[in-house]
Amino acid sequence: MTTALVEDSWDRIDSWLREYAPRTFASLGPPAADDEIRAAQEELNVTFPPDLVASLCRHNGARGGAEAFQFMTHDRLLGLQEIVEATGFMRSIAADLDEEEAESCWHHDYLKFGSYKVTADGLTIDCRPGRDSYGVIGRFFDETGTAFGRAGSLGAYLAELAELADQSESGKGPSAVVFNGRLIWESAHAPRPEWGSADDPLPGPEAQLPPLDLPANSTEPLRAVYLHGLQELGALVATQPRECVARAARNQMRRLAVETGLAKYTEVRAVLDALNRGEAVPPPDHSGPLGLRLRKVLVQANAHRDDLRRWAAEKMVHAVWGSPHRAVYEIATTRRRLSVDWRAELLADLGNPPVPPMPDNRFWAALRNPDIDSSSYAARYAQDQDGSQ
Repeated sequence: MTTALVEDSWDRIDSWLREYAPRTFASLGPPAADDEIRAAQEELNVTFPPDLVASLCRHNGARGGAEAFQFMTHDRLLGLQEIVEATGFMRSIAADLDEEEAESCWHHDYLKFGSYKVTADGLTIDCRPGRDSYGVIGRFFDETGTAFGRAGSLGAYLAELAELADQSESGKGPSAVVFNGRLIWESAHAPRPEWGSADDPLPGPEAQLPPLDLPANSTEPLRAVYLHGLQELGALVATQPRECVARAARNQMRRLAVETGLAKYTEVRAVLDALNRGEAVPPPDHSGPLGLRLRKVLVQANAHRDDLRRWAAEKMVHAVWGSPHRAVYEIATTRRRLSVDWRAELLADLGNPPVPPMPDNRFWAALRNPDIDSSSYAARYAQDQDGSQ
């Protein structure tokens, strides 16, 4: 085992982050001191593999938040104190299990150096000297326990990350995407094989088809919590003029229709073209041409187990007849499965305005947009303010 690969990999990662994702680079901590590393080993009563020591001497973890440096598994790099706390927590879990369960869940000499948000899942390194597995990288899952085999060493794992960052799209698993100065790992799924024909006849009005979830009111406010999940883009959607959001919803729906094969149907293209021309479309109707086409697609998509086309048909209902804010949110959550660049594409569909800072609860509490219901944030923020006085 050599630490040279750790140094070389961090050199490549740091250089790439400085140039392309400076906000993520800024989240990386300074080097850990030798005495801090020794103290952590003594507290945990383990011997850190040399690769882990070398990595800690480069970056003692990463600050949390949306900008945080994460591995391809979306696990944030932990600092020494967090490693001690996370490993101690895993030991406490294993202590409550019988011997057989504990063996597959967590060994005393495993160590967690990467953590996945609020769950116990995270990257693990074997700290049992003298074994072939010493320094091997694995991952703990809440549901299945600890499994190794992700990489033979931390150096090799960092080298894999550096290689993926250098590629625009990996084609296998996660791709390194840069948005608003931060590194984000995204994965896209290939659409299912094409099925159906543009010449498929429409069913008659009497056909037994599932109903559409037709919106009762296109002006019903969208709950802010949904846009909160879109982070900076959610804040942007919440503060753009309604017509700008409506235009983005139309553009996003056309992208989704093309990506899922929905655009081949005449009824779909006709309505999308009419919306782009600013023309009125027929009111919501289960038995109109578009309604019948979408209802038939729902049946066919279920038969082909094509969730993406089924979701596209469902989202089109709101893109055509519903709230543009809800349409943008719903289409974005579907398109992120199809395009690793869905953020940049949504930004383009909004007209490429400046991207705002990451919104916090105070932003949502202060938002005044009749299309967005942010009352729960306002109430919570007011309660927090009262409690702090």
